[in-house]
Amino acid sequence: MKIGDVASQTGLSVKNIRYYHDIGLVTGSRGANGYREYGEQQVSALLFVQHCRELGFSIDECRDLLQLKHDPQRCASDVKRLASQHLKALEQRMQRLQQLHGELSHLVAQCQGGDSPDCPIIDGLSGKKCCHHE
Repeated sequence: MKIGDVASQTGLSVKNIRYYHDIGLVTGSRGANGYREYGEQQVSALLFVQHCRELGFSIDECRDLLQLKHDPQRCASDVKRLASQHLKALEQRMQRLQQLHGELSHLVAQCQGGDSPDCPIIDGLSGKKCCHHE
């Protein structure tokens, strides 16, 4: 299957598929004409990687998960450990995003808008203590 067909089937861009090929994550074979060719196994791997990326896994984590997926001797505990570590990192990011949301919401609420140059948002982004949300 040619790369354009794989892109249509997976929803990935040709650029992403080439990148994954170039870094050795999911590789196609080279035909006599030099074009990359992909089979069902590579398409399945690309769909797997795409789902992992949607869940926020890094390329290295995707590589590890893909290796575990293809290892018939894998231990589910290794997969769970990797996923649990990622989940903890997601939870920490979510907590930080909630803090940022609260701070920005407070700044937006404090700004009256209008034609005045006085702006609590600019003050808050500049680090002025009077405008920080506690």
